[in-house]
Amino acid sequence: MHRESGPTVSQTKQVKQLDRVIIRFAGDSGDGMQLTGDRFTQESAVFGNDLVTLPNFPAEIRAPQGTLPGVSSFQVHFADHDILTAGDRPDVLVAMNPAALKANVGDLPKGAAIIVDTHDFTKRNLDKAGYAVNPLDLLGDANDPLGDFQVHTVDLTGMTVEAVKEYGLSRKDAARAKNMFALGLLSWMYGRPTEPTTTFLENKFKKSPDILGANLTAFKAGWNFGETTETFVVRYEIKPAKLPEGTYRNITGNLALSYGLIAAGVRSGLPVFLGSYPITPASDILHELSKHKSFGVTTLQAEDEIAGIGAAIGASFAGSLGVTTTSGPGVALKSEAVGLAVMTELPLLVIDVQRGGPSTGLPTKTEQADLLQAMYGRNGEAPVPIVAPQSPGDCFSAAVEAARIAITYRTPVMLLSDGYLANGSEPWLIPSVDDLPEIDPAFATAPNHASAKALAAAENGGDGEPDEFWPYLRDPETLARPWAIPGTAGLEHRIGGLEKGEGHGNISYDPANHDLMVRTRQAKIEAIAKSLPPLEVDDASGQAKVLVIGWGSTYGPIGAACRRVRRAGYHVAQTHLRHLNPFPADLGEILKRYDKVLVPEMNLGQLSKMLRAEYLVDAIGYNHVRGLPLKAAELAEAIGQLVGEAEGINVDLGEHGLNPPADHEEAPLR
Repeated sequence: MHRESGPTVSQTKQVKQLDRVIIRFAGDSGDGMQLTGDRFTQESAVFGNDLVTLPNFPAEIRAPQGTLPGVSSFQVHFADHDILTAGDRPDVLVAMNPAALKANVGDLPKGAAIIVDTHDFTKRNLDKAGYAVNPLDLLGDANDPLGDFQVHTVDLTGMTVEAVKEYGLSRKDAARAKNMFALGLLSWMYGRPTEPTTTFLENKFKKSPDILGANLTAFKAGWNFGETTETFVVRYEIKPAKLPEGTYRNITGNLALSYGLIAAGVRSGLPVFLGSYPITPASDILHELSKHKSFGVTTLQAEDEIAGIGAAIGASFAGSLGVTTTSGPGVALKSEAVGLAVMTELPLLVIDVQRGGPSTGLPTKTEQADLLQAMYGRNGEAPVPIVAPQSPGDCFSAAVEAARIAITYRTPVMLLSDGYLANGSEPWLIPSVDDLPEIDPAFATAPNHASAKALAAAENGGDGEPDEFWPYLRDPETLARPWAIPGTAGLEHRIGGLEKGEGHGNISYDPANHDLMVRTRQAKIEAIAKSLPPLEVDDASGQAKVLVIGWGSTYGPIGAACRRVRRAGYHVAQTHLRHLNPFPADLGEILKRYDKVLVPEMNLGQLSKMLRAEYLVDAIGYNHVRGLPLKAAELAEAIGQLVGEAEGINVDLGEHGLNPPADHEEAPLR
């Protein structure tokens, strides 16, 4: 890995070694918590820690200031070893106002550290947050509501304003740099390298010298405060993680997905066309792809969802890789056009970055409740392959895989990401382009069918070579029809939404032909399973009677929960689905090997229904629809209960479940 070293550790402070820490920055949606968390994340990535992040912010453009609905937070879990989730419960909470404290304190374990900016704990703000009494006034009392935590009260705002007064900013503008003061303090506390943030600020504010100076000064003041104050007498060290050799970068799911689409264009030799209408949380893909014209990417911000997919289908007809991005509400609007792509059998990527629903729902919160919509949300028999990434970095590979399927099998493909993956981040090993699969569009270049006239001529000594182009003749292996670019001489053909005659592709109302075409389109999708690798099952002991199966972003929580169960001494197997239609060919045999099958999902049991219908297995659902990722400890308890039932034993996960022993050290700050 390529890493930068951090600042030298002060000799006047005690240094304590930790293997991991979970920090949550929380404040008003105008306090810059997303920026603060992102900068701390970048510092940790440069240092070489493994990490996973969870941004969480209001859906409103500007939620009421100082209220619970207006709280924005950013959680980062970083460690010296491989981790899978952003963590269930923060070890450290940085709260910038009363609402941030009240909204997040319930998530903290006993003994967690709270760093509070005291400046905004006024009666007005306390009333907005629902506090009858200032909790900071009760610290140390018998009825102290924060008595279970290590609370550090710091006037972050006041010290920031004092530190930056030389730049002549108004008090309001000066106070805005308090997030940089907090970042400096936490960067000192955990030995983060400062160069990435310094460089970032210099680039961001290079046209505003006073703003740049104020932010840099606030950042350095926070660092120096940690170095000199007696409030914090311990620094913490989390060593770099031992990851496979290579070049890494921190990446979000939306950015990885964008790069995957570009890579798919490069490996297929096709120009990429994105027709999209902005929608949370998918808009960043449109923003990113618009920067990459040099890779043959064309982006169109359409007037609505239907226009976006219509343009993408037109681009595919013309020989490009057509892509459209959206979230659940947009998929509903695009459904008729997806059916058109099914009928015309053109490559198309429909990327659904799922969010809480129904209707407008929870635009900035995560969910994975669009699976059945992706599977069945069209009129008629309109089968569509479904691919789902499992982590932010995996969005890259999933995009390449979705493009492979779409181009090879001439079909629209649904790619189901979600808000957790889209906005979350992790270290990503940058792959070599040469290691990515080649995708051959195999355009039709010549006639493929001999007419009756040509055959008759052959009987009289003619060559009998094909002299017509039939757009619905099929590859015997993939059942894909030929893809002919308009304007290719001799390959003129009809296309549209009406049913096609098998082979010749002319409009057909023949009942037998319609039945044949419906079954052929279904068989084409089923044939994709032959190209999929065997499903990987994590069952190291080989003694597990319980299989936990998931899809999408539940990979991290499921993996972390299974680790907890195994550390407690019990057996459990895990497998994860990237391909949800068709299922991998060996899935049925795998399911039969286990006595019980648990399916954790952020919906009310959509994959469970599909598994029951396809394999007649008694899939047991574990379903939470909270707008947040599943919690590993809670899921571990559910797995443990099922293991107990399957093996006829009592299961106690102890410190690995929800009930750690009283002396278990939960938090790093002591």
